Amino acid sequence: MSPQALAQVLRQMPLITDPNVLIGLSTSDDAAVYRISDEVAVVLTADFFTPVVDDPYQFGRIAVTNALSDIYAMGAKPVLALNLVAYPSRTHSLDVLEEILRGGADQAAAAGVSIAGGHSIDDPEPKYGLCVLGIVNPGAVLSNAGARVGDKLILTKPIGTGIITTAIKHDAAPAEVASEAIRVMTTLNAAAAEAVVKSGANACTDVTGFGLLGHLHEMVAASGVGAVVHIHDVPLIDGVRELLALDEAPGGTYTNRDHLNAEDAVEWGENVSEQDQLALCDAQTSGGLLISVPAGKSRALQHTLADAGVICAAEIGEIVSDKDCKIQVRP
Repeated sequence: MSPQALAQVLRQMPLITDPNVLIGLSTSDDAAVYRISDEVAVVLTADFFTPVVDDPYQFGRIAVTNALSDIYAMGAKPVLALNLVAYPSRTHSLDVLEEILRGGADQAAAAGVSIAGGHSIDDPEPKYGLCVLGIVNPGAVLSNAGARVGDKLILTKPIGTGIITTAIKHDAAPAEVASEAIRVMTTLNAAAAEAVVKSGANACTDVTGFGLLGHLHEMVAASGVGAVVHIHDVPLIDGVRELLALDEAPGGTYTNRDHLNAEDAVEWGENVSEQDQLALCDAQTSGGLLISVPAGKSRALQHTLADAGVICAAEIGEIVSDKDCKIQVRP
Protein backbone atom coordinates (compact mmCIF):
# COMPACT_ATOMS: atom_id res chain seq x y z
CA MET A 1 0.00 0.00 0.00
CA SER A 2 1.08 3.57 -0.55
CA PRO A 3 2.36 5.56 2.45
CA GLN A 4 -0.72 7.81 2.23
CA ALA A 5 -3.21 4.93 2.29
CA LEU A 6 -1.37 3.13 5.05
CA ALA A 7 -1.22 6.25 7.22
CA GLN A 8 -4.95 6.78 6.78
CA VAL A 9 -5.98 3.32 7.93
CA LEU A 10 -3.45 3.10 10.76
CA ARG A 11 -4.87 6.29 12.27
CA GLN A 12 -7.96 4.24 13.15
CA MET A 13 -6.01 1.69 15.18
CA PRO A 14 -6.56 1.80 18.96
CA LEU A 15 -3.77 2.93 21.26
CA ILE A 16 -1.71 0.16 22.86
CA THR A 17 -1.81 0.27 26.65
CA ASP A 18 0.06 -2.94 27.55
CA PRO A 19 3.33 -1.77 29.19
CA ASN A 20 5.12 -4.88 27.94
CA VAL A 21 4.68 -3.74 24.34
CA LEU A 22 7.99 -1.92 24.04
CA ILE A 23 7.57 -1.00 20.37
CA GLY A 24 4.27 -0.92 18.50
CA LEU A 25 2.78 1.27 15.81
CA SER A 26 3.74 4.72 17.05
CA THR A 27 7.24 4.98 15.54
CA SER A 28 6.64 3.11 12.26
CA ASP A 29 9.35 0.67 13.28
CA ASP A 30 10.20 -2.50 11.40
CA ALA A 31 8.77 -4.97 13.94
CA ALA A 32 6.85 -5.16 17.20
CA VAL A 33 8.70 -5.87 20.46
CA TYR A 34 7.11 -7.52 23.50
CA ARG A 35 8.90 -7.91 26.84
CA ILE A 36 8.72 -11.41 28.32
CA SER A 37 11.10 -10.75 31.22
CA ASP A 38 13.89 -8.38 32.21
CA GLU A 39 16.26 -10.48 30.07
CA VAL A 40 14.12 -11.54 27.11
CA ALA A 41 11.86 -9.77 24.63
CA VAL A 42 10.32 -11.23 21.49
CA VAL A 43 10.36 -9.38 18.18
CA LEU A 44 7.61 -10.14 15.68
CA THR A 45 7.10 -9.20 12.04
CA ALA A 46 5.28 -10.37 8.91
CA ASP A 47 6.22 -9.67 5.31
CA PHE A 48 5.16 -11.13 1.96
CA PHE A 49 4.85 -9.94 -1.65
CA THR A 50 4.35 -10.97 -5.26
CA PRO A 51 7.24 -12.34 -7.37
CA VAL A 52 9.97 -9.84 -8.24
CA VAL A 53 12.08 -12.21 -10.37
CA ASP A 54 11.22 -15.01 -12.79
CA ASP A 55 13.11 -17.81 -11.03
CA PRO A 56 10.80 -19.26 -8.32
CA TYR A 57 13.70 -20.57 -6.23
CA GLN A 58 15.36 -17.15 -6.14
CA PHE A 59 12.01 -15.52 -5.40
CA GLY A 60 11.69 -17.73 -2.33
CA ARG A 61 15.19 -16.78 -1.18
CA ILE A 62 14.51 -13.06 -1.71
CA ALA A 63 11.18 -13.14 0.15
CA VAL A 64 12.76 -14.82 3.19
CA THR A 65 15.77 -12.50 3.20
CA ASN A 66 13.42 -9.53 3.09
CA ALA A 67 11.25 -10.78 5.97
CA LEU A 68 14.23 -11.56 8.20
CA SER A 69 15.60 -8.04 7.71
CA ASP A 70 12.89 -6.56 9.91
CA ILE A 71 14.19 -8.64 12.82
CA TYR A 72 17.83 -7.77 12.14
CA ALA A 73 16.98 -4.06 11.98
CA MET A 74 15.73 -4.25 15.58
CA GLY A 75 19.03 -5.68 16.80
CA ALA A 76 17.42 -9.09 17.34
CA LYS A 77 18.19 -12.67 16.32
CA PRO A 78 15.51 -14.40 14.19
CA VAL A 79 14.83 -17.95 15.41
CA LEU A 80 11.42 -19.16 14.19
CA ALA A 81 9.16 -18.48 11.22
CA LEU A 82 5.88 -19.45 9.57
CA ASN A 83 5.34 -19.52 5.81
CA LEU A 84 2.71 -17.19 4.32
CA VAL A 85 1.62 -18.58 0.94
CA ALA A 86 -0.87 -17.52 -1.71
CA TYR A 87 -0.85 -19.56 -4.92
CA PRO A 88 -3.18 -20.37 -7.86
CA SER A 89 -3.02 -24.11 -7.26
CA ARG A 90 -5.95 -24.88 -9.59
CA THR A 91 -4.32 -23.34 -12.65
CA HIS A 92 -0.55 -23.46 -12.06
CA SER A 93 1.90 -26.29 -11.54
CA LEU A 94 2.66 -27.08 -7.93
CA ASP A 95 6.25 -27.65 -9.00
CA VAL A 96 6.67 -23.88 -9.06
CA LEU A 97 5.37 -23.52 -5.52
CA GLU A 98 7.70 -26.30 -4.40
CA GLU A 99 10.63 -24.31 -5.79
CA ILE A 100 9.50 -21.13 -4.03
CA LEU A 101 9.25 -22.94 -0.71
CA ARG A 102 12.56 -24.75 -1.29
CA GLY A 103 14.30 -21.42 -1.89
CA GLY A 104 12.72 -19.98 1.24
CA ALA A 105 13.65 -23.00 3.34
CA ASP A 106 17.26 -22.94 2.14
CA GLN A 107 17.61 -19.24 2.94
CA ALA A 108 16.00 -19.62 6.37
CA ALA A 109 18.35 -22.51 7.13
CA ALA A 110 21.32 -20.36 6.13
CA ALA A 111 20.15 -17.80 8.69
CA GLY A 112 19.68 -20.42 11.41
CA VAL A 113 15.90 -19.98 11.37
CA SER A 114 13.43 -22.87 11.62
CA ILE A 115 10.27 -22.71 9.50
CA ALA A 116 7.76 -24.55 11.66
CA GLY A 117 4.57 -24.33 9.59
CA GLY A 118 2.47 -21.62 8.04
CA HIS A 119 -0.75 -20.79 6.23
CA SER A 120 -1.77 -21.02 2.59
CA ILE A 121 -4.66 -19.83 0.44
CA ASP A 122 -5.61 -20.34 -3.20
CA ASP A 123 -5.14 -16.97 -4.91
CA PRO A 124 -4.92 -15.92 -8.57
CA GLU A 125 -1.63 -14.10 -7.95
CA PRO A 126 1.28 -15.86 -6.18
CA LYS A 127 2.56 -14.32 -2.96
CA TYR A 128 5.12 -15.56 -0.48
CA GLY A 129 6.77 -14.42 2.71
CA LEU A 130 7.11 -15.14 6.40
CA CYS A 131 5.89 -14.32 9.85
CA VAL A 132 9.12 -14.21 11.86
CA LEU A 133 9.87 -14.39 15.57
CA GLY A 134 13.13 -13.05 16.99
CA ILE A 135 14.61 -12.67 20.45
CA VAL A 136 16.55 -9.81 22.03
CA ASN A 137 17.45 -8.39 25.41
CA PRO A 138 14.93 -5.59 26.13
CA GLY A 139 17.79 -3.20 26.84
CA ALA A 140 19.45 -3.91 23.50
CA VAL A 141 16.52 -3.21 21.18
CA LEU A 142 17.32 -0.96 18.24
CA SER A 143 14.59 1.39 17.05
CA ASN A 144 14.32 3.94 14.28
CA ALA A 145 13.49 6.54 16.95
CA GLY A 146 16.93 6.99 18.50
CA ALA A 147 18.79 9.10 15.92
CA ARG A 148 20.74 11.98 17.49
CA VAL A 149 22.03 15.26 16.07
CA GLY A 150 25.58 14.76 14.83
CA ASP A 151 25.13 11.08 13.97
CA LYS A 152 26.42 9.78 10.65
CA LEU A 153 24.17 7.74 8.35
CA ILE A 154 25.56 4.43 7.09
CA LEU A 155 23.93 2.30 4.34
CA THR A 156 24.86 -1.38 3.95
CA LYS A 157 23.47 -2.22 0.49
CA PRO A 158 23.31 -0.25 -2.77
CA ILE A 159 19.83 0.78 -3.91
CA GLY A 160 17.94 0.36 -7.18
CA THR A 161 16.32 -3.08 -6.89
CA GLY A 162 12.83 -1.72 -7.60
CA ILE A 163 14.00 -0.22 -10.87
CA ILE A 164 15.85 -3.39 -11.86
CA THR A 165 13.03 -5.79 -11.00
CA THR A 166 10.63 -3.63 -13.01
CA ALA A 167 13.04 -3.84 -15.94
CA ILE A 168 13.21 -7.63 -15.48
CA LYS A 169 9.43 -7.80 -15.91
CA HIS A 170 9.78 -5.79 -19.15
CA ASP A 171 12.71 -7.91 -20.41
CA ALA A 172 14.79 -4.72 -20.34
CA ALA A 173 17.37 -5.61 -17.67
CA PRO A 174 20.75 -6.85 -18.91
CA ALA A 175 21.58 -10.30 -17.52
CA GLU A 176 24.51 -9.04 -15.44
CA VAL A 177 22.40 -6.26 -13.91
CA ALA A 178 19.60 -8.69 -13.02
CA SER A 179 22.13 -11.12 -11.55
CA GLU A 180 23.67 -8.43 -9.35
CA ALA A 181 20.24 -7.33 -8.11
CA ILE A 182 19.45 -10.92 -7.13
CA ARG A 183 22.78 -11.15 -5.29
CA VAL A 184 21.97 -7.97 -3.36
CA MET A 185 18.42 -9.06 -2.54
CA THR A 186 19.50 -12.53 -1.33
CA THR A 187 22.29 -11.25 0.92
CA LEU A 188 21.22 -11.60 4.53
CA ASN A 189 21.57 -8.58 6.81
CA ALA A 190 22.77 -10.83 9.65
CA ALA A 191 26.44 -9.80 9.54
CA ALA A 192 25.50 -6.14 9.20
CA ALA A 193 23.13 -6.35 12.16
CA GLU A 194 25.75 -7.98 14.35
CA ALA A 195 28.17 -5.17 13.56
CA VAL A 196 25.52 -2.55 14.27
CA VAL A 197 24.68 -4.03 17.67
CA LYS A 198 28.35 -3.97 18.66
CA SER A 199 28.90 -0.44 17.32
CA GLY A 200 26.74 1.46 19.78
CA ALA A 201 24.45 2.77 17.03
CA ASN A 202 21.61 5.04 18.06
CA ALA A 203 19.01 3.96 15.48
CA CYS A 204 18.51 1.48 12.68
CA THR A 205 15.94 0.53 10.03
CA ASP A 206 15.95 -1.57 6.90
CA VAL A 207 15.32 -0.05 3.48
CA THR A 208 12.37 -1.64 1.70
CA GLY A 209 9.16 -0.56 -0.01
CA PHE A 210 9.11 3.12 0.98
CA GLY A 211 12.60 3.64 -0.46
CA LEU A 212 15.71 5.08 1.13
CA LEU A 213 14.21 8.53 1.75
CA GLY A 214 10.87 7.12 2.87
CA HIS A 215 12.46 5.03 5.59
CA LEU A 216 14.83 7.84 6.53
CA HIS A 217 11.78 10.11 6.84
CA GLU A 218 10.26 7.64 9.31
CA MET A 219 13.52 7.67 11.26
CA VAL A 220 13.87 11.44 11.52
CA ALA A 221 10.17 11.92 12.30
CA ALA A 222 10.30 9.32 15.08
CA SER A 223 13.52 10.85 16.45
CA GLY A 224 12.52 14.53 16.22
CA VAL A 225 15.53 15.47 14.06
CA GLY A 226 16.40 16.27 10.45
CA ALA A 227 18.90 14.75 8.03
CA VAL A 228 21.21 15.67 5.18
CA VAL A 229 21.82 13.15 2.38
CA HIS A 230 24.73 13.60 -0.04
CA ILE A 231 23.39 12.04 -3.20
CA HIS A 232 26.74 11.23 -4.78
CA ASP A 233 27.67 9.20 -1.69
CA VAL A 234 24.62 6.96 -2.05
CA PRO A 235 25.62 3.67 -3.73
CA LEU A 236 23.56 2.49 -6.71
CA ILE A 237 23.63 -0.96 -8.27
CA ASP A 238 25.47 -0.75 -11.59
CA GLY A 239 23.02 -0.25 -14.44
CA VAL A 240 20.34 1.59 -12.49
CA ARG A 241 20.96 4.98 -14.10
CA GLU A 242 20.77 3.45 -17.57
CA LEU A 243 17.44 1.81 -16.71
CA LEU A 244 16.10 5.08 -15.31
CA ALA A 245 16.93 6.66 -18.65
CA LEU A 246 14.65 4.01 -20.18
CA ASP A 247 11.84 5.00 -17.78
CA GLU A 248 11.91 1.71 -15.87
CA ALA A 249 11.04 3.13 -12.44
CA PRO A 250 8.05 1.30 -10.89
CA GLY A 251 4.84 3.02 -9.90
CA GLY A 252 5.65 2.61 -6.22
CA THR A 253 8.81 4.67 -6.65
CA TYR A 254 6.83 7.60 -8.07
CA THR A 255 4.28 7.17 -5.27
CA ASN A 256 7.04 7.33 -2.66
CA ARG A 257 8.42 10.57 -4.11
CA ASP A 258 4.98 12.13 -4.48
CA HIS A 259 4.16 11.32 -0.86
CA LEU A 260 7.36 12.91 0.45
CA ASN A 261 6.75 16.00 -1.67
CA ALA A 262 3.14 16.24 -0.50
CA GLU A 263 4.34 16.02 3.11
CA ASP A 264 6.99 18.69 2.39
CA ALA A 265 9.42 16.21 3.91
CA VAL A 266 12.34 16.73 1.50
CA GLU A 267 14.26 19.79 0.36
CA TRP A 268 15.73 18.91 -3.03
CA GLY A 269 18.97 20.76 -3.65
CA GLU A 270 19.79 22.54 -6.88
CA ASN A 271 20.89 20.26 -9.71
CA VAL A 272 19.28 17.18 -8.14
CA SER A 273 17.81 15.57 -11.25
CA GLU A 274 14.54 13.69 -11.51
CA GLN A 275 16.55 10.50 -11.99
CA ASP A 276 18.36 11.19 -8.72
CA GLN A 277 15.05 11.79 -6.96
CA LEU A 278 13.59 8.55 -8.25
CA ALA A 279 16.68 6.56 -7.28
CA LEU A 280 16.50 7.84 -3.69
CA CYS A 281 12.77 7.04 -3.54
CA ASP A 282 13.00 3.69 -5.33
CA ALA A 283 10.80 1.05 -3.74
CA GLN A 284 13.34 -1.51 -2.57
CA THR A 285 12.99 -5.23 -2.02
CA SER A 286 15.28 -6.78 0.59
CA GLY A 287 17.45 -3.68 0.94
CA GLY A 288 20.22 -2.99 3.40
CA LEU A 289 20.27 -1.47 6.85
CA LEU A 290 20.23 2.30 7.34
CA ILE A 291 22.13 3.09 10.53
CA SER A 292 22.40 6.27 12.60
CA VAL A 293 25.66 6.05 14.53
CA PRO A 294 27.58 8.62 16.60
CA ALA A 295 30.13 10.41 14.43
CA GLY A 296 33.03 9.19 16.54
CA LYS A 297 32.01 5.55 15.95
CA SER A 298 31.22 5.81 12.25
CA ARG A 299 34.66 4.94 10.89
CA ALA A 300 35.02 1.95 13.22
CA LEU A 301 31.59 0.67 12.16
CA GLN A 302 32.51 1.00 8.49
CA HIS A 303 35.69 -1.03 9.08
CA THR A 304 33.76 -3.68 11.02
CA LEU A 305 31.16 -3.96 8.25
CA ALA A 306 33.88 -4.30 5.63
CA ASP A 307 35.70 -6.95 7.66
CA ALA A 308 32.43 -8.88 7.98
CA GLY A 309 32.05 -8.98 4.20
CA VAL A 310 28.98 -6.71 4.10
CA ILE A 311 28.23 -5.53 0.55
CA CYS A 312 28.94 -1.88 1.32
CA ALA A 313 29.35 0.49 4.25
CA ALA A 314 28.64 3.86 2.69
CA GLU A 315 28.46 7.02 4.78
CA ILE A 316 25.67 8.86 2.95
CA GLY A 317 24.87 11.80 5.24
CA GLU A 318 24.28 12.98 8.77
CA ILE A 319 21.60 13.80 11.30
CA VAL A 320 20.99 17.51 11.93
CA SER A 321 18.82 19.62 14.17
CA ASP A 322 15.47 20.41 12.54
CA LYS A 323 12.17 20.79 14.36
CA ASP A 324 10.35 20.17 11.07
CA CYS A 325 12.17 16.83 10.60
CA LYS A 326 13.05 17.52 6.98
CA ILE A 327 15.56 15.69 4.79
CA GLN A 328 17.91 17.89 2.78
CA VAL A 329 19.20 16.23 -0.39
CA ARG A 330 22.41 17.77 -1.62
CA PRO A 331 24.30 17.00 -4.84
